[in-house]
Amino acid sequence: MNANIVLEDVSLPIVYLSSEEIEAFRGSKEEVAEAFSYLWEDESVYHIHLTQPKHSFGKKEKVLVAKHASDLVSRYSDDSFLFFLLVNEGDCQLQMRKNGEIQACDLNYIPSKEDLYSRNKGILELDILESKRVMIVGLGSFGSQIAIELAKAGVGNFALFDFDRVELHNLARHTCTTKDLGRLKTDAIYDAVIGKNPYATVDRFPVNINKNIENGLLDEEVTKADIVICATDNNQSRFNLSEALVRHRKIGIFGRAITRAEGGDVFRYRPEGPCYCCMVGSGAFNSAEEEITNLEAARRDGRIPAYMAPEEAEAAVQVGLSADIEPICNLMVKLTLMELSRGKASGISSLEQDLVYDYYIWANRRENKYSNWAALPQSANMPTVLRWYGARIQKDEGCPVCSHTLRLDEGEDVFTLTDIDVNLDTEGLSL
Repeated sequence: MNANIVLEDVSLPIVYLSSEEIEAFRGSKEEVAEAFSYLWEDESVYHIHLTQPKHSFGKKEKVLVAKHASDLVSRYSDDSFLFFLLVNEGDCQLQMRKNGEIQACDLNYIPSKEDLYSRNKGILELDILESKRVMIVGLGSFGSQIAIELAKAGVGNFALFDFDRVELHNLARHTCTTKDLGRLKTDAIYDAVIGKNPYATVDRFPVNINKNIENGLLDEEVTKADIVICATDNNQSRFNLSEALVRHRKIGIFGRAITRAEGGDVFRYRPEGPCYCCMVGSGAFNSAEEEITNLEAARRDGRIPAYMAPEEAEAAVQVGLSADIEPICNLMVKLTLMELSRGKASGISSLEQDLVYDYYIWANRRENKYSNWAALPQSANMPTVLRWYGARIQKDEGCPVCSHTLRLDEGEDVFTLTDIDVNLDTEGLSL
């Protein structure tokens, strides 16, 4: 901090406390409890927790909490306590040890669950979202943003899947910071979700779903989820998730970016509709163009062959800007919120008339795959950048994943999968 800058008033600290933790203590049989405060140093800001958080930052100090003033007074001489909190029937009183004396200080409350997202009322069905469970597989630049946005919207239950740790190459467009380097992504995003919605339930699974199919975990979690978001960067995990979605008749949202995030696409699966395998077979989805953001992961799953020279492999890793993937994440979030709120009157109900497609296409720049798209001022009815386009994918009646029938290859008599028509809506979708 610049020595010439003078803060207005640091004589008393700024202290925050969870109103729900207070209510839990008030309703318990305990008369006295020990809690903890966490200090943001040099700012004189404390957060008091009656329940110790799983992960925390800042200097930790002890807090004595009691329902009767006499229990506090009797412990004033114990200098291991920095704060003394009296929990009355209607309010709370906070005292702090400072310069060897006990003095009163103000207390601020973290809102209750009912009040935390009051500003979203009228737009979202908060009571509905609070009970919903979202399973997110892949917590990279896509999944991390989506998890946090859903937490901010008031979704109450999460299952987070990712076996990777936060690495330096993630930081250019990931929600994590240098403070998270080396941490499991599931733990780092757990903190981010709880930071936005402290009342959310977050289950963490630092596992590779491609290697944990037989133990039933994938099926169990898909069954429990109201919607599944696939934000992984490889087709093996997408196919595994697609099969589980079809088996358990669950809605799924798939999203990705293509090379250098010049564009991207989003696919939504709904029971009885075309599945991810149908979509891949349609020709709309070309995995060879997919963005590669992690050299080690691409080596591991074969997208970068083992024989490729190191300099060529490094050149294959081409990552787009964070701003380029945000529109794709945004559509995935809106699709998710719409599906979770479907059939309920809310401010996003009208989207049910707009987001009717199975597949959505977005372009950030007119290059490579999009080089022949029209410039924005002269687009007319031609596809152009920075605008969503919807496509209907026809269900493949011979799909090996979702069809009731299966076409077989019998030597010279080859029964091939039927080509799927992809009809691009050039009127687009403006979100």
